[in-house]
Amino acid sequence: MVDIKFAYWIPNVSGGLVVSKIPQRTDWTYEYNAQLAQTAEEVGFEYALAQARFIASYGAEYQLEALTTVSALAPVTKKLKLIAAVHPGLWHPGVVAKIGSSIDFLSNGRFALNVVSGWFKDEFTIYGEPWLDHDERYRRSEEFIRVLKGLWTEEEFHFRGDFYRINGGWVKPKPITQPHPEIFQGGNSKAARRMAGRVSDWYFMNGNSIEGVREQIEEVSALASFEGRKIKFGLNSFIIVRDTEAEAHEVLRDIIAQADVEAVKGFGEAVKQAGASTSEREGMWANSNFEDLVQYNDGFRSGLIGTADQVADKIRQFYEVGVDLILGGFLHYSDDLPAFGRTVIPIVRELEANRRQADELVVV
Repeated sequence: MVDIKFAYWIPNVSGGLVVSKIPQRTDWTYEYNAQLAQTAEEVGFEYALAQARFIASYGAEYQLEALTTVSALAPVTKKLKLIAAVHPGLWHPGVVAKIGSSIDFLSNGRFALNVVSGWFKDEFTIYGEPWLDHDERYRRSEEFIRVLKGLWTEEEFHFRGDFYRINGGWVKPKPITQPHPEIFQGGNSKAARRMAGRVSDWYFMNGNSIEGVREQIEEVSALASFEGRKIKFGLNSFIIVRDTEAEAHEVLRDIIAQADVEAVKGFGEAVKQAGASTSEREGMWANSNFEDLVQYNDGFRSGLIGTADQVADKIRQFYEVGVDLILGGFLHYSDDLPAFGRTVIPIVRELEANRRQADELVVV
């Protein structure tokens, strides 16, 4: 098996990764993020994800746009794969195909895309864009991805769908990444899982327990297999590593105790447009409580909170049920991200090496 990979949320919006008034040694500016990206790739992170926001939400008053952010981070990094989040409906896939191909070309193959079907209704209505029903948003995203792949791989691409028409389009230069830049998506609903099985390369999961993650991986893997495909899995986690388990959980309690109650409740109302609106009530935030929403992708629920050894062992458990990538958020990026890279990632690599050695002994 391939070693588990590590990614981090780029803090390209203000307010950090928790909806809390707790002080954070984290900043959203370009200068800060450029230095953070350089540190991240030095200490073992392989991917970085820039989130997409266009108006203030859950305290994120200032936002650097995601595609712009990763294009600016590309020339100041060497190895890091840079993932930009985009919303179909706010972007046309032909435009994103051109921008993405250009970034991939200029970064020597280090661009990837996270296609977000959308949960924040206000962003669409403020811009005068139609707000589709939940499953329709995923149908549009599937067409969006099919157009991206077609423009990135074919010399002349034609497409006629319910949402997009491409009449002999092309992109030059083609992306360096073959057959095309990696495409990520999130969403826990049935519609999201079916879409992932058909078209996506990676499926991002909100924070969850080992068993909850196993269930999603088994279902989406089966859906992909039915389509003759394989898919990889990323898991969102808010990571708190301290010298003792008690210290780590005290940090968590402080984050929740100082939660921005008004912002968390506002976020909770906004995400009712996501998975909770589906007929199955299975999806993003459908079963999230107030504490879960303080970290806006249920990152606390993954349980990567404790000592370095405890967190590394929990990562090993997620790896064993099929997680290919841990997407981490941190309270104090300035301190916590490099510390995680220098302490936890080496322990995980040692656990992986020991597992491989044990497997080889069994085979012999």
